[in-house]
Amino acid sequence: MSNKDVAETPLMKQYNAIKEKHPDAILLFRVGDFYETFCADAIKTSKILGITLTKRANGTASSIELAGFPHHSVNTYLPRLVQAGERVAICEQLEDPKLTKTIVKRGVTELITPGVSLSDNILLNKDNNFVAAIYFGKKSTGLSFLDITTGEFYIAEGSDKYIDKLLTSFSPKEILYERGNKDKFITTFGNRYYIYHLDEWIFSSDNGKKKLMTQFNTASLGGYGIEKMTNGIKAAGALLYYLDQTEHKNIGHINSIRKIDEDSYVWLDSFSLRNLEIFSSSAVGGRSLYDVVNKTTTAMGARMLKHWLSLPLKNRAAIDERLDVVEYLVNNESLAYNMRNTLTEVSDIERLLSKVATQRVNPQELLTIAMTQRAIGVIKSYEYQNKKLVEWQNKIDLCETIVQKIEKYILPTAPNNVQKGGYIASGVNLELDDLRITLIGSKEYLNKMKEREALTTGISSLKIGFTSVFGFYLEVTNAHKDKVPSDWIRKQTLTGSERYITPELKEYEEKILGAEGKISTIESEIFGALIIELTAYIAAMQSNAMIIASIDTLLSYSILGATLPYTRPLITDDNALEIIEGRHPIIEASLPLGEKYIPNSVLLDENDQQIIIITGPNMAGKSAILRQTAIIVMLAQSGCYVPATSAVIGIVDRIFTRVGASDNISQGESTFMVEMLESANILNNLTDRTLVLLDEIGRGTSTYDGISIAWAMVEYLHQSKGRRAKTLFATHYHELNEMEKMYPRIKNYNVQIKEIDGKIIFMRKLVRGGTEHSFGIHVAKMAGMPQFVITRANEILESLEEMRTKDGAKSITSTMTGENKKIKQYKVGQEKLENGAQLSLFAFDDPLVESIKDELKHIDINNLTPLEALNVLDKIKRLTGIK
Repeated sequence: MSNKDVAETPLMKQYNAIKEKHPDAILLFRVGDFYETFCADAIKTSKILGITLTKRANGTASSIELAGFPHHSVNTYLPRLVQAGERVAICEQLEDPKLTKTIVKRGVTELITPGVSLSDNILLNKDNNFVAAIYFGKKSTGLSFLDITTGEFYIAEGSDKYIDKLLTSFSPKEILYERGNKDKFITTFGNRYYIYHLDEWIFSSDNGKKKLMTQFNTASLGGYGIEKMTNGIKAAGALLYYLDQTEHKNIGHINSIRKIDEDSYVWLDSFSLRNLEIFSSSAVGGRSLYDVVNKTTTAMGARMLKHWLSLPLKNRAAIDERLDVVEYLVNNESLAYNMRNTLTEVSDIERLLSKVATQRVNPQELLTIAMTQRAIGVIKSYEYQNKKLVEWQNKIDLCETIVQKIEKYILPTAPNNVQKGGYIASGVNLELDDLRITLIGSKEYLNKMKEREALTTGISSLKIGFTSVFGFYLEVTNAHKDKVPSDWIRKQTLTGSERYITPELKEYEEKILGAEGKISTIESEIFGALIIELTAYIAAMQSNAMIIASIDTLLSYSILGATLPYTRPLITDDNALEIIEGRHPIIEASLPLGEKYIPNSVLLDENDQQIIIITGPNMAGKSAILRQTAIIVMLAQSGCYVPATSAVIGIVDRIFTRVGASDNISQGESTFMVEMLESANILNNLTDRTLVLLDEIGRGTSTYDGISIAWAMVEYLHQSKGRRAKTLFATHYHELNEMEKMYPRIKNYNVQIKEIDGKIIFMRKLVRGGTEHSFGIHVAKMAGMPQFVITRANEILESLEEMRTKDGAKSITSTMTGENKKIKQYKVGQEKLENGAQLSLFAFDDPLVESIKDELKHIDINNLTPLEALNVLDKIKRLTGIK
């Protein structure tokens, strides 16, 4: 039943008015001690939470669906609603029901979405909880990320491909876009994100600038270097608007914005991040690179590590600065151990500060902030002989004044909930101390009153108790009822006793309750003032948090260098890559105990060995060699030691991989189409400093088509001036080995195997030279294929090879390398490539192709009848010689 179908009682009228403002959110409507949901919300909530769906009569109105849970269980149920992708509006009672004679005033105090939440039960400690906003401009797309729980705020602008890469790297939990652009968003970035639309006017340049300048209390955005990023500003402004819309108004901890400069970081497209398994494994239960290298101690360090892995640096000095710190920590094990030990006492101060700004912090969390600052002080106190560590040491602010105040004001035994009281220490407020003495004395007074009355009345079993309904009372068992004085006032009759009050007891009750009320008020005022004072230190503590996160990440890197055979890479400005005995860190970490990874060396440069063609059977380790090369470069340029005997890394600006299947069948794309899309993306974004890793290009189509495409791509990579990327090309097309004879910077390698008694042994070693044997049937046998199939496959293979030899047919390779044709069918002219020409299917000057083109030129498709079309196809078929 919809809300409109419900006859409106006062309560439902209030509910419907609030629900109308949040139609797409589940409204948790506070009624007494319960959060209730009604109508469609109730049906949805009961299914998600597995709670009972009921119906209740609504006065003269028809019955309505109802599902609810106790308010104290909200931390159990709320995360499940949000994790199910629901937006949840929390509607609280804004006044005490006892103080009003009409319906209680209610209002939404917070709108929680997948990307905007401050609940500890929803957040993952080691992950950011980013909400993003996208603005599609005419020339570029604007993008902004915001994590309300840490105050991190980023802005970027660029091509859709670049934005897609950032979305993959930052993994926002929610993305905002302009109303009407849903199809465009899904077409561009897929449907793997939770998205929500906002009205177009929210994405305006003026609105964005105004929102940002107001938030940062500045008259210009020039200090952040983003004043010209018009589309990015539109996106960032929309995020701030969204926080306001979701009732998140106390956001003083969001006090700066950082530009993600495309020129500062290595371009790792979304395909490569997935192919290399940087943050998630394609195998069920598998490990990612992040899982392997993450040795961080703090949640802040874990989040920083993700940033560094997703955005490797291109600036040599900045990379070396990180590597210098790692080397220093590797060589000073005792210092590194003490630092890591100290970091165990550092809590997630970034998220605690967001609670301070939003006034959601509790007394115990204030103590945690103080304890964390003390631990940061210990980090500051160590003696360092490294330039960067000394720089950070000097920047750390101890915030001594506020830390001392927190330690003085808050009791170590303070409860988490301020409602319970008893969290302000003695000696802070004289009136508070006096009132507490009064309360302590009240217990003694009440005990003496009980003893006196028992003696006077002769009621030996007399008791004094308290309830929130009656206050203090005297309880008399039925056996002594006849002894009750006439001036006692009976308030309640129980099965075996009765309860009474006296004027003296009520007078003292007022004194006690008055003291408790004053204590609560004074504690609340002191606590509130302390929070306000602490807000002035948020920026300084956020800076501390950033430093600690960086130190923690570098300590994590140093553990790899100190405990594993990882080495410091040499970063150069030369355009060469030399990895000696490199290893795949994920595979190596997953090997059984005692089994060693077989390392391989790779040399790529722009003069002698730009492209390596790698052949060898499946399972030999070709893909692992490709992946480990990219991962080693990534780690090196993020400032980490690498799994190799040595590594010289000439700065790489982009890493592209086409390794492993990444079918997108659900979106109607075949394996081959995905392969071609990814390959086209690579070829259209090359530079001389790009690293390209290609595996089995062309295998999704016919053999001849596949060879042709693979050959043409290798040529393009070799011949394109200004786009001669360093390339590893793994293939089963042994015909490509002929390219080494034709092009000076192409070299053949193969992954070594040994064949003994008809069985093959994988040596997993990369050696010079090509190979002409695929060993595909051997691999099929190892996989357990029935012997009949193996035998028959060998027979067919021998037959095909014999037929090919008898016919004397030219091989694809001979066609390509023929002296007369000069490989016209496959080779794009060197002159065109050197002038920056793009690959074209019709760049070939083959006479057959020209004949077909001429035939097609004279066809008027718009007026072509089905019969005429069949005749045209028949003519083209005869031109090709097909019978």
